[in-house]
Amino acid sequence: MPLTSRGAATKQRIVDVATQEFAQYGLAGARVERIVAAARTNKAQLYAYFGSKEELFDAIFMDSMDSIRNVVPIDAGDLADWAVRLYDEYLRRPDLIRLATWVRLERRPAGHLVEQADRLDAEKLGAIADAQAAGLVRAGDPFDLMAMVIAMSMAWSPVSNVYAANAEEPPELHEQRRTLLRESVRRAVAPDGQ
Repeated sequence: MPLTSRGAATKQRIVDVATQEFAQYGLAGARVERIVAAARTNKAQLYAYFGSKEELFDAIFMDSMDSIRNVVPIDAGDLADWAVRLYDEYLRRPDLIRLATWVRLERRPAGHLVEQADRLDAEKLGAIADAQAAGLVRAGDPFDLMAMVIAMSMAWSPVSNVYAANAEEPPELHEQRRTLLRESVRRAVAPDGQ
């Protein structure tokens, strides 16, 4: 049965609050009591929409993966620009990286971050393979190239073991990082001999 506008608003409040709760505390540390209080609802409503705390976490995480894929679509012909756009999205939405980190810590310590990796990666891997075939990107496993570019884009993200940037830092500092990232990725993925 479709949700009423009031029900849809309640469900969205739950998602918004739970996204921040899970990003801050992870699945184990998040508290349903805090989520429902901040969302101005109750446990029965949360469970009616999502089934369980774990299912709510999974739904939010998969939505975050879809969101980043849609907001920052790959351009395999310019992986350096893609890396910079990912950097900017991590500045704008650090909760996305934090959610992925909690999944890695609490759910999937090895292997793919998600069970349906093919669903999330097929388009990106196909684009990289096409760019390789066109001579725009170096030879190598498309998955490994994608993973390397994403890792480079996260160098200053909340998962950095050196320094986590934030959007409040001076714009010229972010521009320096973008320039370094763009040039580094460009060199890393350049076709052999270039």
